[in-house]
Amino acid sequence: MAAKTTENLINNRCFWCGEDELYVHYHDQEWGKPMHDDVRLFEKICLEGFQSGLSWYTILKRRETFRRAFKGFDFKKVAKFTEADVVRLLQDEGIIRHRGKIEATINNAQRALEIVKEFGSLDTYFWQFVSPADERPKTVTRASIPASTPTSIRLSKDLKKRGWKFVGPTTCYAFMQAMGLVNDHMDGCHFR
Repeated sequence: MAAKTTENLINNRCFWCGEDELYVHYHDQEWGKPMHDDVRLFEKICLEGFQSGLSWYTILKRRETFRRAFKGFDFKKVAKFTEADVVRLLQDEGIIRHRGKIEATINNAQRALEIVKEFGSLDTYFWQFVSPADERPKTVTRASIPASTPTSIRLSKDLKKRGWKFVGPTTCYAFMQAMGLVNDHMDGCHFR
């Protein structure tokens, strides 16, 4: 087991959450816990796409506004959004106003409906991509966590083949970490 250092842990938590109350709550209550709810899975993959090029904290602070703007990320509702919704969202200062990411979320909602039709649920689809333990380091430290893995690359390629947008390998790996498909809590973290 890696030594408990401030580089890897803060108050027996993963280094990245620091001591900010919002981040600590997210780390302790959500991050890395297995998620099987289709709407939450859809929300997270979309928010990871919005996060691309930004910090997760930027998205986390705006998550409730994103939820209101995107009808709770109910992909059945988002799939029906029109150009008028895109215009509305581009004017919403509470979210990231990036046309490509907004349009990708609507597109991905439509693609999510196709996955549900084929697999029965997003849960069944995403959980087939559980990352094998041999892909990741035995000891999880700040330096050992990869940006992507062969499994996140496969997930990204499969989603793109199905027409999804803003789902690169790094985005997919962050999604897998957050939704518990992999356990990347640091060695010594309460939640490891």
